[in-house]
Amino acid sequence: MIKTLLGQVKQYKKASLLTPFFTALEVLMEVLIPFVTAKIIDKGIEAGNMKNVYCYGILMLVLAAASLASGVLAGIFAARASSGFACNLRDGMYENIQTFSFSNIDKYSTAGLVTRMTTDVTNVQNSYQMILRIAVRAPLMLICSMVMCFAIHARLSLIFVAAIVVLSAVLLFIMSHATRIFDVVFRKYDDLNASVQENVSAIRVVKSYVREDYENEKFTRAAQNLYRLFTKAEGILAFNNPAMMLVVYGCILLLSWFGARFVVAGALTTGQLTSMFSYVMSILMSLMMLSMIFVMMTMSAASGRRIAEVLTEVPDMENARNPVKEIPDGRIDFDHVSFAYKAGKGLEGEEREETLTDIDLHIRSGETIGIIGGTGCGKSSLVNLVSRLYDASEGTVRVGGRNVKDYDLEALRNQVAVVLQKNVLFSGTILENLRWGNENATQEECMEACRQACADEFINRFLDGYETYLEQGGSNVSGGQKQRLCIARALLKKPKILILDDSTSAVDTATDARIRSAFAERIPGTTKLIIAQRISSVRDADRIALLDNGKLNGFGSHEELLESNAIYREIYEGQTGGGGDFNQQPGAGIEETGKAGAVYA
Repeated sequence: MIKTLLGQVKQYKKASLLTPFFTALEVLMEVLIPFVTAKIIDKGIEAGNMKNVYCYGILMLVLAAASLASGVLAGIFAARASSGFACNLRDGMYENIQTFSFSNIDKYSTAGLVTRMTTDVTNVQNSYQMILRIAVRAPLMLICSMVMCFAIHARLSLIFVAAIVVLSAVLLFIMSHATRIFDVVFRKYDDLNASVQENVSAIRVVKSYVREDYENEKFTRAAQNLYRLFTKAEGILAFNNPAMMLVVYGCILLLSWFGARFVVAGALTTGQLTSMFSYVMSILMSLMMLSMIFVMMTMSAASGRRIAEVLTEVPDMENARNPVKEIPDGRIDFDHVSFAYKAGKGLEGEEREETLTDIDLHIRSGETIGIIGGTGCGKSSLVNLVSRLYDASEGTVRVGGRNVKDYDLEALRNQVAVVLQKNVLFSGTILENLRWGNENATQEECMEACRQACADEFINRFLDGYETYLEQGGSNVSGGQKQRLCIARALLKKPKILILDDSTSAVDTATDARIRSAFAERIPGTTKLIIAQRISSVRDADRIALLDNGKLNGFGSHEELLESNAIYREIYEGQTGGGGDFNQQPGAGIEETGKAGAVYA
């Protein structure tokens, strides 16, 4: 973990090295000041020699000025190093997340990743700054002060050794008990952030169902869990200050008692005793700073482990050694493909039940293929394998006659445009959103893509047209408008394969028909995979694949399936008779044709 985190210091190594250097210089100057103070008392004031008072006084001012300047420089470099380190940690995590496949992303919740990049990084940043300054200053001050004390009076200095032993025992107790709690605390942060994120993103649903009270209670429970854990952890950390003050006052009392006796006996001068009081405060302050470091490191250790998990996560998908960057055509072949999602959070590597089983499907370039099936039958999983959002568990997926694993991932995904079931738009203008498909697209190309997606008709009604600003998530346009913009964005890629994952579900049937007609006329060479719930959306496709519980139940044209496939025929009659969608009950008079058919009834 430590090696992984320190690998992100990068260009801030110089600042990280200069900080302890100036801190050490600051400590050295401070340690010498009590020594000079003793000389002023013994050789100046008590000896009645004002010349020595002036000389040692000037020396003390020089040492104080040097200490101040060193402290300022140490603070500047510490801030630069810790802030830069935190910036690199966030960049490193974000860059690595961009390389994740869907199966990698499935391991982490969105809220968990946000917590890692905010709260956890802040904890590590504060800890790193303390290490650079206080972790250098405190031990160095402790050692130098102890050396000076032993040089003045060895027997009296044994008081400090006893103090160190007592405080070390207290710190060991605190760290061993608090670390386990903080591990749990930051996992609970994920739950809290998840509650906020879910509520804000679905605020319209919350309000439409009048569930504000329920959401408040859910958030309160998450906040209370965090409160209880923090209270428990801070209750343990609270032992630190009382133990520290007990040792401080105990040392002062013992030093006063035994020091006075040694002065009376002539074994110690007044100036030496005065300097020892200064050193005892330096020693005890160093111990207090060390205890703060241990507390901070206890908190940040849990954060550091969580950050390292993301930084060291290895993407499940990698390019081949010499990846192919050209895709000849839009042929797609599924050769006895099976697929199961890898286990997510809490399942520790076990596999869930297979989503797809022995799919053997061959699609010619330029074909329009409809894909239908009941909810959860594996339609989206099937098309996700084409662009390698996931890899097949068994069998081979080929595009353009080659295994998808042979292609460069970027080249493959640039030629396989996907309009997902859940449409996503970003804050910015319509034109900026469209250019996600092709950042160099001209406005005329964007307008042509919108005409094909039947999006131009509503864009032209906007006052600012293509410069209309979209709010986050496209919240100021309707679901159907959002879908058409996403289709236009995909068309700008000029892909060899276009996948529409139930992406016309929010548009009316007339618009759906116009979009399909535009595809047939204007992009005839592009292979089109259309996932739909309505048979009307795919009946004109060249062929239709019917999935049933992860298996290919039928494949052929609309007429062929009507004639040969009982399940397809039942679905068709149910939808045309009752006017329902794919998952609705069929109309009166339709009898179940068996267990498989009942899934769609």
